[in-house]
Amino acid sequence: MRVLAAMSGGVDSAVAAALAVDAGHEVVGVHMALSRNRDQFRTGSRGCCSIEDAGDARRAADVLGIPYYVWDLSERFEDTVVADFLAEYEAGRTPNPCVRCNEHIKFEALLDKATALGFDAVATGHYARVVTRDVPDPSAPGGTRPVRELHRSPNTAKDQSYVLAVMGPERLARAIFPLGGFASKDEVRAEAARRGLSVSAKPDSYDICFVADGDTQGFLRERLGARPGEIVDAEGAVLGEHDGAYAFTVGQRKGLRIDRPAPDGRPRYVLDVQPARNRVVVGPAELLSVDRVEAGAAVWFDGARPAPGAWVDAEVQVRAHGAPVPARVRAVEGAPEGPAQGMEVALTGAPLRGVAAGQSVVVYDGTRVLGQATVDRAYRAAAAPTATGAG
Repeated sequence: MRVLAAMSGGVDSAVAAALAVDAGHEVVGVHMALSRNRDQFRTGSRGCCSIEDAGDARRAADVLGIPYYVWDLSERFEDTVVADFLAEYEAGRTPNPCVRCNEHIKFEALLDKATALGFDAVATGHYARVVTRDVPDPSAPGGTRPVRELHRSPNTAKDQSYVLAVMGPERLARAIFPLGGFASKDEVRAEAARRGLSVSAKPDSYDICFVADGDTQGFLRERLGARPGEIVDAEGAVLGEHDGAYAFTVGQRKGLRIDRPAPDGRPRYVLDVQPARNRVVVGPAELLSVDRVEAGAAVWFDGARPAPGAWVDAEVQVRAHGAPVPARVRAVEGAPEGPAQGMEVALTGAPLRGVAAGQSVVVYDGTRVLGQATVDRAYRAAAAPTATGAG
């Protein structure tokens, strides 16, 4: 196959490209330039897709003996991932930019461009597995058809199936994850060192790639401006002031700038962000417990969507490295003028804490990813006063 290897400049994508070459594919490396600031450099382990990263990717491609190009996707990145990030926070929601980057950049813009250029697939350094199995084919009695499934990586500490779930079956059919069999990052680094790749000891990038200094609140304030407002408790009593409700997220404990402690001395957490009133509502931890979630823009993998109206037993995860919890899940048809379908989740074990609108909820059957949706509303297991505006 002709394979386009997405090379970020890190060790994971370099080894993934090397393994694609070993598999006999005709491989071309490409680095995605996502920053509009051409002078951007990494700050230790913060940031990615910088000039330094492009140079590291080129050196890795040279070692592997494959062609290498840089594609400028910075405008697309700004108009989709960054714009969504700002709009979601401004609306009082909590986005996951890595999910949106996979959706709009790596498995839309990059994959579509690769297909247009005649490539059969895109290989990335994500930690996830693709399993192909035969299932009965309704259109051919007695026959079968192959189904590609997305599964967790055996490297549970680095598993990225959560942020990949948004890609759906059509894009999964044209994706390769060569690191799917590695059980640890140390194994990947050892493989890179064995091949003479200089990135073998390069630090991992973390946090939000376009907020290289890690100051998310500062980034939001710079882009959205100061908007002073009130911090109130669940009964509506004013406890303090903020510079912008957009800088807070449900479940947040630190940086609340509250003038006086709670009467019982216990910590307060953000319960709700109300952008229309420019208010942040805080309260005790027990009011963060959630036992039901409604989500929209659902994506189901091939053969995984429940029958109309049917509940299925599964596990759900609402954070990239959060613990999966047991639940019952069903698909919900959307309104004609809205998203085609949604998802309803009823937790069957312990409630979740601090679920915020905008987060991704991913459904699993063991290691297999069944589907994904974006949280629209979370209903609290403990009844909350009406000041919170939540269920």
